[in-house]
Amino acid sequence: MEVAPKRLELLHELVPTALVIALLVNPANPALADAQSSKLLSVAQTLGLELHVLKASTERDFDQVFASLGQLQAGGLVIGAHAFFTARQEQLATLAVRHAVPAVYESREFVAAGGLASYGGSLTDTYRLTGIYTGRVLKGEKPGELPVQQSTKVEMFLNLRTAKALGITVPLPLLGRADEVIE
Repeated sequence: MEVAPKRLELLHELVPTALVIALLVNPANPALADAQSSKLLSVAQTLGLELHVLKASTERDFDQVFASLGQLQAGGLVIGAHAFFTARQEQLATLAVRHAVPAVYESREFVAAGGLASYGGSLTDTYRLTGIYTGRVLKGEKPGELPVQQSTKVEMFLNLRTAKALGITVPLPLLGRADEVIE
């Protein structure tokens, strides 16, 4: 299930006045970066937004990315899914707040670290499926004969303290859809 477009839609709901949005991707994985970029560019066009794709593959790139956000007058940032970004969620959340940029990522940890919002697959559900698969293999089933499964549960987390610091009023319907609201 592809949820990156939903992250852009979530950001648009949180900051409806922002007409310029940026997407952060890691060019070290061009296939993933290109796929995320093309999907979000299409959604941005549908929403009437101008989307700029920014790239970072090292921590040193972050300073340039956040400087570019100011130059572009971007009203928000969608952080693309990539292990490099996941390992630096706290740093990215801190930079987004320091630069007063509403940012959305894929996991709860980003929001717990101060990021505005996240929308992505449930890690708990993914681990549950992994456990079921492992159990089936340990009981003698052949891994090659097991069907491919993917978690279909998605979760949304919001940080109201960050929203307040950014001057964002979170719409009540959005609060109602959140799996957890950090205050």
